[in-house]
Amino acid sequence: MDPVPPVPAATCVLLREGAGAPEIFLVRRTTRASFMAGAYVFPGGRVEAADAVADASWCDGLDAARAHWPDLPAAEAVAYHVAAIREAFEEAGLLVARDGTGRYAAEAEDGRGPRLRAARAALQAGDTDLRAVVVGEGLRLALDALLPLAHWVTPSVEAKRFDARFFVARAPRRQAARHDAAETIHSAWMTAADALARCARGEITLPPPTWSTLRDLERFGTVDAALASTRDRAIFRREPRFFEEAGVRLLAVPGDPLYPAPDAERMTHVHPETRFLLEGDRWRPARHLN
Repeated sequence: MDPVPPVPAATCVLLREGAGAPEIFLVRRTTRASFMAGAYVFPGGRVEAADAVADASWCDGLDAARAHWPDLPAAEAVAYHVAAIREAFEEAGLLVARDGTGRYAAEAEDGRGPRLRAARAALQAGDTDLRAVVVGEGLRLALDALLPLAHWVTPSVEAKRFDARFFVARAPRRQAARHDAAETIHSAWMTAADALARCARGEITLPPPTWSTLRDLERFGTVDAALASTRDRAIFRREPRFFEEAGVRLLAVPGDPLYPAPDAERMTHVHPETRFLLEGDRWRPARHLN
């Protein structure tokens, strides 16, 4: 049987300054979800048709967005940015948009907080779209605030697959992050090191792409340093593969001895966990033994 084609999706890794290291906003998916149930992930979801209507009348950074993913047609690259911002608003309650002063929108200005919460609910219900929300608030979507971070594709054997572009952005300082209590049932700001440690202790579940992304961000001491790392970052399509070794089912990412990556696609920052072992319904990161 041919694999299911992956659906375009966008993920937004939101950072804020913490004590000694950036904090990252993670949401826990509902245990009823058909994909990554109960796992802690970054806000994200599929790219929708309405995400392709961005133009200069309500969006900043169109040229930057078009250039961020040179492997995509310009309109598709922009749509991924819009989808990432929309999903961040829907799942985290954070709107990456600027006001008339050029700063991120603040909830406290002109009673905007209650209006944004109502607009978020309407957007989730399909009663409005992101353009109407942004224009109605006199804002402009900040496409250039999103920087490309990674590209992950769900393994070909899965019944539900996503072709996900990961972005990283500074979270709006004057807005409060909140999970949506529908698709996501809990949320928290964590440093990358804290999230990884909690996963290793079995307190939370992190899907392999989330683990790998946190491992990559763990080395940065400030948000500025994390964002600056995208300037020289080589991004390649990474599709994990399933293997069975000594009767154990495992998932390997490119770069593992079972799944060598071409020299041209080697990550500039390599972490030791390139495979994940399936234990019950969760993946446990493991170091390869080769």
